[in-house]
Amino acid sequence: MILLVNKDHLFNENDIKDYEMVEYENYLEETLYIESETFRHYEMLRAHLKIEGIIIDISSAYRSLEKQESIFLDYMKKYGLDKTEEVIPLPGCSDHHTGQAIDIVIYKDGNYIIDKEELLKEEDIFKKIHQVLKYFGFIVRYPKGKEDITSVSYRPWHLRYVGEDEVEKIGDLTLEEYLSK
Repeated sequence: MILLVNKDHLFNENDIKDYEMVEYENYLEETLYIESETFRHYEMLRAHLKIEGIIIDISSAYRSLEKQESIFLDYMKKYGLDKTEEVIPLPGCSDHHTGQAIDIVIYKDGNYIIDKEELLKEEDIFKKIHQVLKYFGFIVRYPKGKEDITSVSYRPWHLRYVGEDEVEKIGDLTLEEYLSK
């Protein structure tokens, strides 16, 4: 079952009660939680990309409602409500609640690129990453040109695990488009 979480389909904790979450320590030595199948496929994706000369890691994965609220409020203090609502989903509306969404960072020139504006400049690297996602059961959750459907700006770093069977069926559709068929 593919979970759709967005402003129109609020997260329900019962939807993930049977998920097995695993711990992962990222490049910042932060402990993240990720649904186990998602993590297994991420590890395969990461190994494949490393062979291709691309090094990635995870900057964000599962977020509790409380964590999402904290992120939202911190951003709002810095940038105001209008800007925050454009960039950060409200608690209950984040794809990260599923445990199957990950944000990746890229290692380049001796450092991880973590700034979102800087990541957007790495089109060539993301093109290579996006070309192989389907082999590992991932999609780009918020693709370019589909902002009117997802209500979220293009985020090449935000990957969503849907499974190898489903990824073929989804093709170039967003989750919103695919699940409304």
